[in-house]
Amino acid sequence: EEFAKEMRERDERWEKERKDWEERLQKEMKERDERLERERKEWEERLQKEMKERDEKWERERKKLVKEWNLKWGELANRLGTMVEDLVYPSLPGIIKEEFGIDVEFIAVDVKKRINGREKEYDAVAIAGNYVFINSTKSKLKNKDVDDFVNDILEFRTFFSEHADKKLIGILATLRIDEGVLKYAEKTGFLVLAVGEKLMEVKNSKDFKPKER
Repeated sequence: EEFAKEMRERDERWEKERKDWEERLQKEMKERDERLERERKEWEERLQKEMKERDEKWERERKKLVKEWNLKWGELANRLGTMVEDLVYPSLPGIIKEEFGIDVEFIAVDVKKRINGREKEYDAVAIAGNYVFINSTKSKLKNKDVDDFVNDILEFRTFFSEHADKKLIGILATLRIDEGVLKYAEKTGFLVLAVGEKLMEVKNSKDFKPKER
């Protein structure tokens, strides 16, 4: 009986030690797995952050290169006297669609008309729905150009009476826009375009609504 008791106690001790060892092993494995999982997540987060920063850097560089290329193209067009044809004309339909949700039905550049010995010329005119979009393009836009454009628009219906029932929207275009001139043009109610990633893009503030005349 004494021997059997010792054997039983030994077996119980071994069983307890085995369980303790298994518990320690499970705990260590769990801690190791948790540590590995944390390290994996940290590595993934670092990798995602690095990839995001790299992609953002590449995107900034791409946008910068595109804008620089468009500016060079715009400066060349300005020297050749073809800013309206090369920059404004191809950009207007998309901008009008994006800003007003309507398709351009007619667009022309260098629009002229003579009445009673007086002649009026507009750089570009686009008709879409119940609107006539009138453009004035300058290589360097100034406040005086904004004032002159107000008078040009006021005379539009006199020269083009066939569109007297349509609403008029003024669009100014330039290579680069000075912030002060942009604010003045916005105050006057004009949409302002300048060279950007999309050749010509809207430079007005997001909540800006052009004045209908």
